[in-house]
Amino acid sequence: MKVKKMDHICIAVKDLRAACKIWEPFLGKEKPDDLYLDEAEKIRVARYWIGEVGFELMESTSPDGDVARFIEKRGEGVMVIGFNVDNTRDAVKTLQHRGYPLIPDARGVVVRPFRDCEYAFVHPGKLNGVLAEVIDYQWNELK
Repeated sequence: MKVKKMDHICIAVKDLRAACKIWEPFLGKEKPDDLYLDEAEKIRVARYWIGEVGFELMESTSPDGDVARFIEKRGEGVMVIGFNVDNTRDAVKTLQHRGYPLIPDARGVVVRPFRDCEYAFVHPGKLNGVLAEVIDYQWNELK
């Protein structure tokens, strides 16, 4: 497995609109570059491109969502760091072989679809408390 670059950083927020108003002047942006809802993950996301790295503000759409639980336990802040890999499924096999525990969704699925790619989460217990994501998203090829 080879990490090609840092792909994105996700910030868990209670109120997406309010967070956008705080971050946009800081980032020099007037609006998100990408605004989307991920029903499966129970999140609403405002993504801003900073060079080739996505900066994402995530709000839970449900009190039982992962973002809501994260905020309840730790407060707002950095929740996920995503790393771009060539192939998520190959990366998962390598990580499992190396002893990194992966986090399945509620159905037990480790590798999940997102747009034209796949991603998986590595348990923060193995990575100094950081929830890491491997993703094979090729965003500049899709623009």
